[in-house]
Amino acid sequence: MKALRRTAPAHQAHARKLRSSDEPGIESAIARQVRRSKSGTVFTPALFATIGSRAAIDKALQRLVARGDLRRLSRGLYDKPRTDPLLGTLWPSVDAVVVALTGKDKLRLQPTGAYAANLLGLSDQVPARVEFLTDGTSRTVKAGPMQIVLKRTTPRQMAAAGRTSGLVIQALRSLGADHVTPQRLSKLRRTIPADARRTLLDDLTLAPGWLRPALLALAAD
Repeated sequence: MKALRRTAPAHQAHARKLRSSDEPGIESAIARQVRRSKSGTVFTPALFATIGSRAAIDKALQRLVARGDLRRLSRGLYDKPRTDPLLGTLWPSVDAVVVALTGKDKLRLQPTGAYAANLLGLSDQVPARVEFLTDGTSRTVKAGPMQIVLKRTTPRQMAAAGRTSGLVIQALRSLGADHVTPQRLSKLRRTIPADARRTLLDDLTLAPGWLRPALLALAAD
């Protein structure tokens, strides 16, 4: 037992030395991936999980932030800043943040609320709070002044995710029955190609009853 007590500290010191000596390699690998990425790309520690331990990755990201290679947006969220000659340093796009959040899990996301309406040109308002429905875990992330909310929902709500009908249904639901006007429907008829509008019929049963007449009108030639 005495021999075991004498050798244990030596093994622990050796393990610490190995971890410490490996950290420069982890930082170099992460820095190399950041350099190869486009400006505006967003990163999370999970994206580098195959490179090293979480503690080593966090330290490497901190050093890259200190050097100015990365910017810390919020806890566990970083970006490679992009700049504009007139506007200066810009915040990342919603799409870039979402790509980083979904990562390798390839979660399905469905824009909803004011953001869905904005994507279809039904609202000029660019919301500071961007909401998505998801079949993954609910979470809220801040990226500068922007707040991105992922809300876990039912399979029925996600059935049309990634399709024109999913975006249209969510956008019109957010506006409400009183604001789904002929003018807005006419705008959608101009902006959505006819073949895409016809696909609305495939998902008609996924829309609330009050919205179905509007979808039928949109799908008509």
